Order: sequence, then C-alpha cells, then structure tokens
Amino acid sequence: MITSAQNPKLKLIRALQGRAKERRDANAFFAEGVRLVEEAQAANWPFRFVLYDEILNERGHLLVENLMSRGIECEMVSSSVMRSLSETESPQGVLAVLNEFQLPIPNSLNFVLIPDQVRDPGNLGTLLRTAAAAGVQVVFLPPETVDAFAPKVIRSGMGAHFSLPTHSLTWDEIKQQTHGLQVYIADMNGQSCWEMNLREPLALVIGGEADGASEQARGLANGKISIPMSAQTESLNAGVAGSILMFEVVRQRSSL
Repeated sequence: MITSAQNPKLKLIRALQGRAKERRDANAFFAEGVRLVEEAQAANWPFRFVLYDEILNERGHLLVENLMSRGIECEMVSSSVMRSLSETESPQGVLAVLNEFQLPIPNSLNFVLIPDQVRDPGNLGTLLRTAAAAGVQVVFLPPETVDAFAPKVIRSGMGAHFSLPTHSLTWDEIKQQTHGLQVYIADMNGQSCWEMNLREPLALVIGGEADGASEQARGLANGKISIPMSAQTESLNAGVAGSILMFEVVRQRSSL
C-alpha cells in the first residue's frame, strides 16, 4: 500500500494535475472515478497504472480485478493519499494514469467542431461530451483553447475523450483539414440556424466566453450562424450554444 507522499506515482499524478506542459512532457493524463476508468477500459485506452483505496465500491472492485487480469498495474493507496490526489469533493476511490493517445482523423470529413479560445474547462468538456453524442467526427483545438486533457475537461467530458478524435492544431493545419467544408462561426449577428442548410459538410466554430472567435477563425469562415433567442437574452455560454447548434445539425440531417 502506498502511504508516502514522496512516491513517484503520486508525484507524477500531481504533475499531471498542473500545466498542459507537464502532461505533454509526460505524454500522460489521469482519469478519476469508476465511470471514467470503465470508459477508458472499454475503449482499450493505453493504461500506465491504477490507484485505488478501501472505500472503493463493489463495482469499482470488479473493475480493478478486470484491469489486473489484463496485466495492468493496480496498487492500493491509503484513503488519506486518495483524498490528497482527488479533485472532487467525494472521491470514488479509484483513478488511472493513462497515456495521451490521439484517435486518428477520419479520411472524409462532414461534421467538425472547432472550439476557439474556449478557456473554461467545464465548457470545453461539455462541448466534447455533446460532440460525441451528436456524431461529430473530430474536434480541432486551435491555440488559446484550454488543454483537452486538463483534469476538469476530462471530468466534464464524461468519457468523450475515449471515442472522439480530439487534436490540437495550428490555424494553418486547421485550414488544410477543413478544405472543402463550409465553416460557420457561432455569432449572435449571424443567420438563424433554423434558416440555414446544415446538411452540407461543415465545421462549427464556437468562440470563447470572453472574446468570441479569433481573427484567424473569422478569416477561415464562410459565414455566421446564430441561435434565435428571446430579446431579453443577450447570449448563451459556449457549452450551451455549441450543444444547441450541434443538435440542430443532427435534426436537419436526420430529417432527410
């Protein structure tokens, strides 16, 4: 059982909780909680190791036993150590350190999400979770968008990372990848999403909470798209707005 705060595994986890640079250097991130670790297992995501403690429930113990049977290193820690590592108020008693691995970009794109300058981890996690549910093929993350593998993004994404290709790219790379797509920026002054043809291959740009979409995104875009709202409502946050627009694409395409 691990009880020392100086254990190398604990030091690695604390590094992964910090800046994106630490995660890039380690080529790793961590997922906390039974459901997220189950999602990683179901996706055959590459594990480094798993830590668990005595508060783990029956479902969690079955998960750990399954992981051990697959040759994945699982080690018990004290409850005090788990509490010191947890980023939630009520730790579930299990976390996994996983290799940072990028799912491949599909060859033929027709539904792409670009969260631009989205700096709130909860909003990005919401967008990723919705994108996975809506059938988005790939998410391109431009510079100035929060790291997709930050702990709060992982928690908010609720397993989306394990099925949805998510790639950090430069604007030049995004331009190459979206060649041939209609690129629409979410903007309150844009054309109503109810009046636009969203059945064509497209990329949706969702601008950040503070500054909206960047100049680079505006230079790439073919048009602006808006959500009809009551006059008393000025705007929606990035997670909500992006979710509505993605499912308007789903609605139109499913009504063919």
